[in-house]
Amino acid sequence: MRYFLMCRLFELYGQETNLKLLIKELPPLRDAGPQKCLAFSVDGSRFAAGGADGHLRILEWPSLRIIVDESRAHKSFRDMDFSLDSEFLASTSTDGSARIWKTEDGVPLMTLARNSDEKIELCRFSKDGTKPFLFCAVQKGDKAVTAVYDISTWNKIGHKRLLKKPASIMSISLDGKYLAMGSKDGDICVVEVKKMEISHWSKRLHLGTSIASLEFCPGQRVVLTTSSQWGATVTKLNVPADWKEWQIYLLLLGLFLASAVAFYMFFEKSDSFWNFPLAKEQQQTRPKIDSFLGDAQSDDPNMWNPFGPLDM
Repeated sequence: MRYFLMCRLFELYGQETNLKLLIKELPPLRDAGPQKCLAFSVDGSRFAAGGADGHLRILEWPSLRIIVDESRAHKSFRDMDFSLDSEFLASTSTDGSARIWKTEDGVPLMTLARNSDEKIELCRFSKDGTKPFLFCAVQKGDKAVTAVYDISTWNKIGHKRLLKKPASIMSISLDGKYLAMGSKDGDICVVEVKKMEISHWSKRLHLGTSIASLEFCPGQRVVLTTSSQWGATVTKLNVPADWKEWQIYLLLLGLFLASAVAFYMFFEKSDSFWNFPLAKEQQQTRPKIDSFLGDAQSDDPNMWNPFGPLDM
C-alpha cells in the first residue's frame, strides 16, 4: 500500500451560521512529506514550513513564491517562529540545535550557542516591540529552563526555571505581555514577560497527556489548548485585567473635569487682575478703590467733578 503525504490549504468561507471549508493544494509543498511545524509571519506576508526530513521552505504569502528552499536546514525540525518585523526566522531541531535565518534571502545567519548538556527545544520571539528578545525552552541536563537571548547580538543574557518540567509547546500573546508554556504531562504556566514571573498556573489541565497546541485569544486573556486524549480546552487566565479603550477615555475625562474644578476654585479665591492670590503684605498695602471714587451713595453733586464747583 502506498501513502501520499502532502500539505493542503483549508479556506474558510460562508456566513457565521453556515461555514464551509474549501480544500486547496499548495503546489510548493506538494509531495513535501510530513511537516513538523508551520508558521506565518506577524504581518502575514511570509509562510514557513519545517519538515520531518529537515527541509525548510519559506514562501511569500499569498503568492506562494519560494524565498527559501533549504533541504538540509536541520536533522529534523522541532519548532520555529518569526520575529515581530518578519526579518528573522528562528528554528530548532530534534538534535538540540537552533538556527537563525534571514527571511529575505534565506541566508543562515548563525547557530545559537549552547553548552554540551543543553538542548534548545522551543523558541518564541518577543512581540511587544520594545524588548528584542528570543525566548527558548532549554533542557539543561535533567532541568528545564527558559533561556533569553538578545537578538541584537544573539548572546544569551540569562535563564530561569519557570515550568520546571520539559515543555511540549510555547506561545506568546499578540501584545507580547505574556509567555505561555505547556508541559508534556498536561500542565500550563503563563509568565508575565516584564517581570519573568509566573502569573497563572493550571496543573493537570490535560492530565497525563502532552499538550499539542497552545494559543492566546486575540481579544481576551484566554488560552486554547489541545491534546490527543482530552481534545480542546479553553482556560481563562488568572491575570490582572487590561485597561479597555473606553476606560482610558473615561480616566482622561475625569482628570480634565478635576482640573477644571480646581481652576475654578483657584479663580474664585484669587484677588488680583490675573487671578493670582496676593501675599498678606500686598493685600494690606493695596489702596482700596473706594478711597479714590468716594462713596457711591453720597448726595454731594460735585464729588464726581475733578475740577470742583464751576461758576456758570
